[in-house]
Amino acid sequence: MSEIREQRLTGERALFHSQDLDIAYCIFADGESPLKESRDIRVTNSSFQWKYPFWYCKNITVKDSAFLEMARAGIWYGENISISDSLYEAPKGFRRIDGLKLHKVDIPHALETLWHCKNVELNDVSANGDYFGMNCENLRIENFRLSGNYCFDGCKNIEVHNAKLLSRDAFWNCENVVVYDSYINGEYLGWNSGNIKFVNCVIESLQGMCYMDHVVMENCKLLNTTLAFEYSTVDADIDSEIESVINPVGGKIACRDIHELILQKEEIDPSKTEIIKR
Repeated sequence: MSEIREQRLTGERALFHSQDLDIAYCIFADGESPLKESRDIRVTNSSFQWKYPFWYCKNITVKDSAFLEMARAGIWYGENISISDSLYEAPKGFRRIDGLKLHKVDIPHALETLWHCKNVELNDVSANGDYFGMNCENLRIENFRLSGNYCFDGCKNIEVHNAKLLSRDAFWNCENVVVYDSYINGEYLGWNSGNIKFVNCVIESLQGMCYMDHVVMENCKLLNTTLAFEYSTVDADIDSEIESVINPVGGKIACRDIHELILQKEEIDPSKTEIIKR
């Protein structure tokens, strides 16, 4: 493996089509697509300061490095990408990646980040930006923090542990999602999704869990949650009171109390939903 050390690289496609490189303490300054079409690259203690650094790349490992804001749209159309202990400041990162691992990565400008990716692992990641994680498949997420609306729209096969999400319209149009031990604050949670489970979660939401097919809640708290479960089939075991529930279409809701239960016979059949107040 060839080594590149302590260099400032400029110009378009500075290391185009490279293979088997160990890059350390380098600066990729002005110049688009410095490592486009590269393979088997290891990067440590370096910074990327311009657009499109890794397009059409495979087997890339980046550690202790930084992607500055102008490294926008930085990693697209790749396979087997791993980034750890790094700052990723650029927006619109990670598109159509198969095999992505982020560990101890901060993404402060995560606008339109992580789109159309599959086989993704996020561990100890913090992100801030709207439309995070759209149309992805096979995600395993742990110790994740997000401030940004419309996250994980259109995703399939997600497992989440220990997350904190401040996100309006989270998990829309999703299939096969399980969220454990997490805090979610945001209006309109989970609309139009199917086979969604929340376990040991704390949720605050206006009109959350509506238009859902088979939403399961185990030992969850719904704080300041209003107009929940409209037109949803639900199996909910809630360890709190619920401010209001409107027109679920079937299933069971067990909780301490429901302050306002709205069951409109002209809209739904109330007999198809069992309400249990402890």
